[in-house]
Amino acid sequence: MKLHIQARNSVAFSAAVALTMAIAMVSPASGADAPVGTSLIAPAGIPNIPAVPFTGTKMANFTTPQTMVNLSVVPAQGIVGDPIVVSGKAMAPNATFTLTWSTSDASWVAGIEPNTANYMGTSYSNYNVNMATVTTDATGSFSFATKIPSDWGGVHDIYAVADGVGAGHGGLQVARGFTMKPTSGPVGTPITVTYTGLGPKLYAAGSALIYDNHFAGEMMARWTRGTATAVILASGAVGKHFIQANEAISFSYLNVMQSPVPYANSGSGTFTITKDNGAFKPYIQWPSKVTPTVSNRTTLSSIGLDPATKAVASLSVDSGPVGSKTTVNINGLTTTGSHQIVWATVVGNRVNCTTGTCWVYNSLPLATVDVTGPSVSKEVTIPDHLGGWHVIQIKQGDMIEAQTAFYVKESIMPFLDKSGKTIGMGLATADVSGSVEAFAKGGAGTPTNTFKEGEEFTISIKGVGWTQFDNTLAVTYDNSYIGYGCGFNSNGYLVVHLRALGGVGTHIIDLRPLLYTQQPSFANTPYGMAPVLTFDRDFAGLALGYQIPAFHFAINIKK
Repeated sequence: MKLHIQARNSVAFSAAVALTMAIAMVSPASGADAPVGTSLIAPAGIPNIPAVPFTGTKMANFTTPQTMVNLSVVPAQGIVGDPIVVSGKAMAPNATFTLTWSTSDASWVAGIEPNTANYMGTSYSNYNVNMATVTTDATGSFSFATKIPSDWGGVHDIYAVADGVGAGHGGLQVARGFTMKPTSGPVGTPITVTYTGLGPKLYAAGSALIYDNHFAGEMMARWTRGTATAVILASGAVGKHFIQANEAISFSYLNVMQSPVPYANSGSGTFTITKDNGAFKPYIQWPSKVTPTVSNRTTLSSIGLDPATKAVASLSVDSGPVGSKTTVNINGLTTTGSHQIVWATVVGNRVNCTTGTCWVYNSLPLATVDVTGPSVSKEVTIPDHLGGWHVIQIKQGDMIEAQTAFYVKESIMPFLDKSGKTIGMGLATADVSGSVEAFAKGGAGTPTNTFKEGEEFTISIKGVGWTQFDNTLAVTYDNSYIGYGCGFNSNGYLVVHLRALGGVGTHIIDLRPLLYTQQPSFANTPYGMAPVLTFDRDFAGLALGYQIPAFHFAINIKK
């Protein structure tokens, strides 16, 4: 379904166009809400990124005299895909002009340190691209028909340029468009929501997705040129449910027509739940497989490295959950004798800091090998500890001879019986006995997905990290954001406690990535502490190689 939602504010648009004409951008400009840290380059492999509009060729700087012909753009406002006509009159006859379109690139900013990675805000840069070449007739008129490209929302300047000088100027305002599919299905049906026309700057860059008047999470589109795509699961009773995308900086801005960006109209649709088939098995939704653009890896450092070493380490598998196995291969060793293979990680938390230190490096032993030649191989088991990037090192004494990075993926905690058979995944009754054993398990009790109304239950996750991109997971219950859990202090083992509420039937619980903006806190870090629904294609951690998934659970509530 495709909807043009809310009346478009033509008065506000006229004022916006008048303003943008007075201060028209004709040369590159850039800005950032937090000009600290590193502006990330989007990783390669993000699906469905729109191309730079029109020809994709950046226009060289040009000058704009105070007097120019007013170009007509009809209609003056629309959404991505709408037809438009750009025309000019009373220009130089039989002359050739280049039409230009103002656009932007946008990204995230990260502070990358040897022992962590921090979210530092957003960045953007503005420029013009060539739309087309047009030629006027003998009366000095031209007309160019096209469609609004898949690009940012807001006002776009259009110039007619010849010999480096603007001869005509107009503007187009891109509003937001909304689609969702499918529009019906049973409880748990994945619903894909696409919202176009988000902007590159702070007040137009975010959207809140609302499900039956509950905040399900935020959608972003910095790396996808203003088009946000998110998947939520249908929840609630059989019948109709209302889904809406709103302008937001995390949470909905509800009086948009009175805002500085009145074109940021909301969009909505209705999803019909046809039946309740009961709770499905938990599953993980992984982000897109992309190529990171940042080579730094946490805990990877040259400190302690043998200056004479020529050894090189590699792994048979370089990512996996806790408890998985990989073979460490080292070639080029010149030292012999007993060596240790160790796991470089950190311990600590973001709360109980002493003398300004919240966490420190720590090494966990993996294996001991006797080196008799230049090469050695050893299978090791990934520790049940923090997730994210870690380094596997081979050391002789305190000297590192070789090292390489391994990425620990987050995973659902399996519950095993005495024989080692899996009898449950993630979900369990809450053990509120207060015993030492219960405390060690985070309060997770007997595995089950069926609970009485009001009963306390738990969800357990392994391999949660410690950076501001992977130390927490946001929790929604029936598409309503209720809080978050952190796995840092508990060495990657996260157990959240919830109540089985909402009536008899199936209920959906999702855990999703968020941008952590608490200790340490940095200025100008918007969009923090909320579920990022676009985590699979527009999340800063992807550029650093973080593969943080969404977890989907369902429970049955009985009388």
